[in-house]
This record gives sequence, C-alpha cells and structure tokens, in this order.
Amino acid sequence: MMRRTKYRNISDRSVEALRVKHDMMFWDRRLAGFGVRAYPSGAKAYIVQAHGPRGTKRVTLGRHGIIQADEARRRAAAVIARIRAGDPPKKGTGGQPGGPTVAEVAQRYLNEHVAVRCKPSTVQRQGTIIHKHLIPAIGHLPLAAVRREDVADLHHRLADIPTQANQTIGTLSRVFNKAQLWGLVPEDANPCRHMPLYRRRKRERFLTDTEFARLGQVLEEALWVGGANQRAITAIRLLMLTGCRKREILTLRWADVDLKSRELRLRDSKVGPRVVPLSPSAVKLLAGLPRMPGNEWVFPGRKPGASLNNIDGAWRVIRERAGLADVRVHDLRHSFASSALALGESLPTIQKLLGHKRISSTVRYAHLARTAVHEAANRVANSLAEDIL
Repeated sequence: MMRRTKYRNISDRSVEALRVKHDMMFWDRRLAGFGVRAYPSGAKAYIVQAHGPRGTKRVTLGRHGIIQADEARRRAAAVIARIRAGDPPKKGTGGQPGGPTVAEVAQRYLNEHVAVRCKPSTVQRQGTIIHKHLIPAIGHLPLAAVRREDVADLHHRLADIPTQANQTIGTLSRVFNKAQLWGLVPEDANPCRHMPLYRRRKRERFLTDTEFARLGQVLEEALWVGGANQRAITAIRLLMLTGCRKREILTLRWADVDLKSRELRLRDSKVGPRVVPLSPSAVKLLAGLPRMPGNEWVFPGRKPGASLNNIDGAWRVIRERAGLADVRVHDLRHSFASSALALGESLPTIQKLLGHKRISSTVRYAHLARTAVHEAANRVANSLAEDIL
C-alpha cells in the first residue's frame, strides 16, 4: 500500500540509493509528473502521471536498470505531451510501447535463470528455441507490446513442427513470467496464457522378436558393407541393450563406465544422475571399443575432443535395410520396455531400468503387461485343455 510521496532530483545515483520498507512514489523536482516507484524488494520503476482531456493518466515507462534516469525523463516528457494533447497514453517515446525488447529479456532469462538453475541439456534446448525461433520472429518487439495475436501468429508459423511450436510458446510464457518478477511487465500481461497448443500424437512402436533379429543382422552386415560408421552401429546396439535415451548414450564418458561393477553412472540424464545396470552383452560391447587418446567420450565425434553428435543418418540407412522405415531411434527404448514386460518384469522394475522419475511414465506400458498375462493364460489353458476337454 502506498504510504506517502516525496520529491527529489531523480538521477541514476539517487534512484540506486533508494531503500524503502513500503511501496513509495518519488516525484522529480525538474519535470512535473515524472517519478519513480520504489518497492521493498529493491525494484524501481519509472512512471509518469499527467492530466489531459480524458482525465488523469498514469503510465509505467520501464524498470530502472533496463532504462536509465535520463532516458526515462525524455520518454516521460513525450508521454506527458501526448496525455495533455488528448492522445491515448502508451508506454515509451513517440507513442510506441517502450521498455526492453523480447530479445533483450529472453537473453536475460537465459543468462540469469536458465544458465544458473537448469541442466546443460535444458540450457542448450532453451537457447536453441530462443535464438532459432523466438528472436527471429518477434525479438525486435518491446516485450510490453507483444499481443496475443503475435503469439498466435508465431505458433501458426511453426505448425509444420508442432512439438517445437508448443515448446516455443512455452518458453515465451516463461520469459513473460520472469519479466513479471523483474517488474518489466504487469502481473496480468502474459499473452501466452491459455494459448491453445497443438495436440501431441503419442506414438508407440514396439519391435517384434523377428524384427529385432532382422535389425541385429543388418547391424552386423553394416560393419562390412558400409553405410554407417562403427561408432554409430555400436551406439545403436547399446541403446537396444540398455533402454537408455539417445542423448544418454551419445554423451557417455569413459569416467561414467564401470565395467567391473557392470554399471553406467550417468551424471546428467533427463531425470538427473542415475545408475544403469549393464548386461554381460553390453559389457562385452563396451569393452571392445577403442579409446581415443585425449578424448573422454565413449563415442567420440569427428572434431578433436568432441562427442558423437547424432546417429540419425546412420539410423536411416540401417532401418531402411531392415525394412523398418517407421521405427524411430526412441522406439528402441519402447521395445526394451516391452521385452521386459514380456519376460514378466514388474512396472516398478521397468521404471528403474528406464530411469523414469515417476511411475506414471511407466504405466503407459501397462497394456503390454495385460497382453502378456493374457497370452500366458492362453498358453496355460491350452496345455490343460488337452487333458480335460
């Protein structure tokens, strides 16, 4: 609640020195109607208030630190003139919404929040979304000027990549949420709120025993025929034997591999650090890999000291040869889970094998468990039917 107002010469130095226990307004002695609002949190926002034909209007110009006192005073003079002339008051100078742009606030979001609080994989993913989709489309706009129509248009432009379209809108929403905490936009100014997103089509493709055998044969032949390098082939095989996520294997370090204990100790999986048990076959596969001097990665890339970036090209060649054109690399993980269920493993066990943080993520395979039970019941009943029917 506002307690009282004071007057002073507003400058960068005087604003920096403000410390208040309650929200307070300080008005400039030099320009009537120009002021700064100070908050107990330490945030300060420049404001302007003037009376015109439409009545008294108050406009927030921007947060101190994003704009400086002299720039705020210049903008204030322009806004006061507009209000007195009867024009609708808007943030900024010359009638255009002012304050930091989407690009500026998004970069601050990356620097002050994502880089500090998030995992390296999230840092990379959020950075890609912001620099590839967000900034090229609306980065030039002042954040306070972004309308719901702008967000809808951005979402529509990415319709051919619906997952990334949804992620881009989600990232923009988080930028707005941070901007609210930083005092850059009003609390109800997030145009992404309740924006309809594209429906995600869940795909579940599981390899049969016959398809597994055919895939294994093609992988073996590829070592001699060509079309995929040995590192990519070995990575695919390890994915099949462990049920790991693609990124967990491609970013695997030798320091994370304990062949004696038959474990992978992953530092940065999707759910944080986790341990992956290795079968004798997986141990043999890893033990046969050469180690590149000066490179810590199990699957080194072409550049010195780098890891293998992706296996998508190799996988396309392999799956075509195996007649599995509809199978994604991630489906190998689904197939690992379905094989575990077929062997009678419980959902909690499979949760640990796959590294799911919540059992709800594993429950999606429950229908496979029911199918396996029905098949087992049929086998038992058919064997008994020969004697009792």
